Amino acid sequence: MTAVVAVSILLSLLLPLSLSCPKGCVCDGRTKVVDCRGRGLYDIPRHLQPDTLELHLQDNRIRGLGSMAFRDTPLLRVLDLSNNSITSVSPSTLLGLRGLQRLSLASNALRELDRRLLGPIRSLSHLDLSHNSLTGLPGAMGESLRNLSQLGLAHNRLQRLDKSLLENLEGLGHLSLKGNPWRCDCQVIGLKLWLETFLFRGGVVDEVSCSKPEEMKDKDLQNVPYQLFHSCMTTSYNYLFSNIHHLESDRSNRGHTHGNTHGNGNPHGPLGMGEGYGGGGSGLPECEPKQRPRPVNLRHAIATVIVTGVVCGIVLMMMLAAAVYGCAYAALMAKYQRELKKSEETSKGDHGSADEKEPLENAIA
Repeated sequence: MTAVVAVSILLSLLLPLSLSCPKGCVCDGRTKVVDCRGRGLYDIPRHLQPDTLELHLQDNRIRGLGSMAFRDTPLLRVLDLSNNSITSVSPSTLLGLRGLQRLSLASNALRELDRRLLGPIRSLSHLDLSHNSLTGLPGAMGESLRNLSQLGLAHNRLQRLDKSLLENLEGLGHLSLKGNPWRCDCQVIGLKLWLETFLFRGGVVDEVSCSKPEEMKDKDLQNVPYQLFHSCMTTSYNYLFSNIHHLESDRSNRGHTHGNTHGNGNPHGPLGMGEGYGGGGSGLPECEPKQRPRPVNLRHAIATVIVTGVVCGIVLMMMLAAAVYGCAYAALMAKYQRELKKSEETSKGDHGSADEKEPLENAIA
């Protein structure tokens, strides 16, 4: 009996220690939310409860995220690390967080992200990477972003977006691309075509303000006419056709389904992580500028072919008419020359007979 009491007392002492809230943080046992905002933390706090669903670590002094930094909280759904001093993130930082739905790394000092960062995570619906120094996102990361509804990459150093990344953003609804030094040359035509498809589906985007070349500076890519991309259009037709095919497939799918919901919880509410959401990446298909202008779009190309065919037909008919007229004229002239020659020969024959008859009569006389 004494042993049982001792064990009970020991468990009663150890259990609170194992489930205690990290020092300086506020823990809600009912909602499973741990709030460690603005605590001057330099690292991820320890002794987190394993059933924690939300972890707020914004406004601290965290500089890096190591491997499996959140292994103690495998059920985490919301993770906010915005407004820290994070410069590096290990590719295996989020390993084990298969159910993560919302992630914010906004307002840090990130320059790049490893393509393995999101790993097997497929439930992510909100991702905010705005206000960093990212120059691009790896295209391979797109596999983990298929269910994303909001993406934030505003105010980075993005100049282009990776084509494979764009094609994986099938469920995206809100996108912010402002505050990036977009280079509006041939390589950005794929982004422009994708944005048109995205807007057609009902997506929301703020702006893509060009910074280079000089003649495009401060112009919104969405409002730049295709005439300015004449030299790029030929090499971009394949991308256009793939977008058209993808759009037609989307239309047919909508006829058989009632729509998709992405992630859990409220898909429309913002994560509360910075201002808006943006997209970025690097490297669209290379395209060489051409000297000769190309059709503005597919419709103009078809019209050009039709007009050319009509003009060529008219010219051919005119040439045929001229040939027929020439042949008829030549035949008439030949006939006229034959008749004229025959008439002259007949007239000459009659005149010769008269001359022969006159000497004969003189001789008889």
